[in-house]
Amino acid sequence: MIGALLEIAAALILLAGLVFLMFGTIGLLRLPDLYCRAHAATKCDALGAGLTLLGLAMMASAPGDALRILALIALVLVASPTAGHALTRAAWHAGVRPWTAERRDDGE
Repeated sequence: MIGALLEIAAALILLAGLVFLMFGTIGLLRLPDLYCRAHAATKCDALGAGLTLLGLAMMASAPGDALRILALIALVLVASPTAGHALTRAAWHAGVRPWTAERRDDGE
């Protein structure tokens, strides 16, 4: 009984992680500029990957495997926002201006 509930919970967490990954991908494709795209990619993908890995850790058969997956979660939650910040900071210092309603991409 407990094993079945654990599997259901792990499947729901995996599904939630995949939904966040999908939203991050949509944001990466649809948002107007580098800053918005970096925000969508780093925030949604860090949470999506974290939830997906958490679901996998819950399904792991050996405690050592679950511990390694939890270490990956910590790495993703630190590295993804840090990389996004470094990318957007470098773009800012290179002179990439943020998109505004007054400065649209279609030239109007």
